[in-house]
Amino acid sequence: MGAEAAVRFTVNGEAREVETDPDRTLLDVLREDLGLPGTKYGCGEGQCGACSVLVEGRRMNACRTAVSKVEGRSVVTIEGLAKGDELHPVQRAFLEENAYQCGFCTAGMIVAAVALLEANPAPSDDEIAAGMDRNLCRCCSYPKIVKAVRRAVELTGGGAR
Repeated sequence: MGAEAAVRFTVNGEAREVETDPDRTLLDVLREDLGLPGTKYGCGEGQCGACSVLVEGRRMNACRTAVSKVEGRSVVTIEGLAKGDELHPVQRAFLEENAYQCGFCTAGMIVAAVALLEANPAPSDDEIAAGMDRNLCRCCSYPKIVKAVRRAVELTGGGAR
């Protein structure tokens, strides 16, 4: 590990500063330093999507992103999607459609679906599959996940909010 430095960025709308090795992963900083456990460690190689977060609205794998890469940028985690007690429409859709089994991949799936719907508010099933293909579900709940994304489109009227 290198020398520590102050890294400043916004997390879920709140300005944060962390004194850490700038090469440390964003995932470690979110979970260990900022107490945001919703972003999961899955494979550590950016292949499973369990660690998905939004950086400036774009989906990124927090396990493969050095915290220095988010300096001055906005990061949204699964914890930042709901507005108080009101779930984000994608969160609500996943609940309504029971689009989870063990739940380990769910946070990353929801974040990926939010990014997908921000880029394409009314995707076809093929576009949903392509947009979600970087997220793995070990329980194979894919049909319900696709159904939940379709439901989120309905809830948002064709926009992710």
